[in-house]
Amino acid sequence: MQQPTTWGTLLLMSLFFLSCSKDKELVIPGTVSPNADADVPVQDFMWKAMNFWYFWQEEVPDLADDRFVNTPEGRDAYTAFLQSEEDPGQFFDNKLLFTEDRFSYYNPDYRELTNALAGISRSNGLEFGLVGVANSESVFGYVRYIVPNSDAAGKDINRGDIFSGVNGTPLTRSNFRELLFGEEATYTLNMATLVNNVVVPNDFEVTLTKEEALSENPVFLSKSFEIGGASIGYLMYNQFTNEYDNDLYNAVQNLKASGITDLVLDLRYNPGGSVNTTRLLGSMIYDTNPENLFLRKRYNAKVQDELEDSQLEVYFTDRLGGRTIESLGLDQVYVLTSAASASASELLINCLEPYIDVVHIGDVTRGKNEFSTTLVDDRTNSYLYTPSRVNQINPENQWAIQPLLGRNENADGFFDYTDGLTPDIPLKEDLANLGILGEANEPLLARAIQEITGATGKRSTHVEIPIDPLSNSKQFKILGERMVDDTNYGTQ
Repeated sequence: MQQPTTWGTLLLMSLFFLSCSKDKELVIPGTVSPNADADVPVQDFMWKAMNFWYFWQEEVPDLADDRFVNTPEGRDAYTAFLQSEEDPGQFFDNKLLFTEDRFSYYNPDYRELTNALAGISRSNGLEFGLVGVANSESVFGYVRYIVPNSDAAGKDINRGDIFSGVNGTPLTRSNFRELLFGEEATYTLNMATLVNNVVVPNDFEVTLTKEEALSENPVFLSKSFEIGGASIGYLMYNQFTNEYDNDLYNAVQNLKASGITDLVLDLRYNPGGSVNTTRLLGSMIYDTNPENLFLRKRYNAKVQDELEDSQLEVYFTDRLGGRTIESLGLDQVYVLTSAASASASELLINCLEPYIDVVHIGDVTRGKNEFSTTLVDDRTNSYLYTPSRVNQINPENQWAIQPLLGRNENADGFFDYTDGLTPDIPLKEDLANLGILGEANEPLLARAIQEITGATGKRSTHVEIPIDPLSNSKQFKILGERMVDDTNYGTQ
């Protein structure tokens, strides 16, 4: 007697074609009863997309290829499973995610997600860290930087300022999410001052309003220094956002034109983003030889087995759109990090390591070594979000999911840094002395300059109040700490 065909088997029997060209096609045909689609289209889309693409698909029993057989009884069981959670978000979180997954997420509107990938968000322009007071429920915030041309840019608030409450309510571990990242567009920060290294509220207040569609250029600072006979370039880059690749390249070229011999790359507030932009920046720093491997992708076994090496390997590049990349050609780079440096920031460090000396200065990074892509209900395009196909997305389902698809390993095969990348020169930021970004005496930049010039012993590296952040403003943005694989498909 013939055995029932499982939906997973049907998926594997489908045509699977993935090319590295822009005209790539990858086909995963639908295999589930139309009744399931009609009753719960969002959950149906989520299950099918996750069953194929999810990195931990084999580890989640409800995503198993043989979980639901393609029989009338099996289809009924599948429909009942989809209906077990009325809220699609709860269905995604409770039924489809692996317990070790810290970063997969969803959004009811794919447009909000894709805007975030382009650096557009609802924000007041205040970027801050949050610190929990030891042996206490209390929390306070400190300003990291202000986004230019934002609401905060026009207010009396600056890097290093401290706040301990919102709308008259003291911040705690249990309320800071609601107070700072809730639906209210406007809030008032209750400011504070350091007194004998203790955060003490004062009477000063700053009212800020979140703006819709605020666009942040991640190329925050770019300048050069002539110090101790060295020509040092400094670049603060705050998100791997592919919409600003040309701005990034222009900044690097300006540094090259100034004749720099050393580069300090500041990624301490960079939570990640585009994998392709990471490859571009690596090429700008090191070399543009397209025969040098930048990374190799590791998907789940089902996807991995179907792909050729040419579809898994990503190389350095000599092209940015229609432009030829002129690399800095460095054999050493100094990278500044914090505990908020994540995802594509860590990927850049890891993928440059086999080729050049990466001098890592700062704090242990976040440990986000998985990549994702945006999946939508475009079933003839294998659920992959493609800008030119937005009219093909199911009009009855505008949800998007951003699941982890795999991990990237460098040319040496290393990828295991879930505990973060440990710096060569440990140095936490100092709440008592954050310094001015881009100034030669700012503590982390000063330490890099000291390493470059060999001026050891001339500067104290004592940290009076080391910052161990509880959270930060970027963690609660839609893109958050994500590494988005756009090297072959999706958001490019």
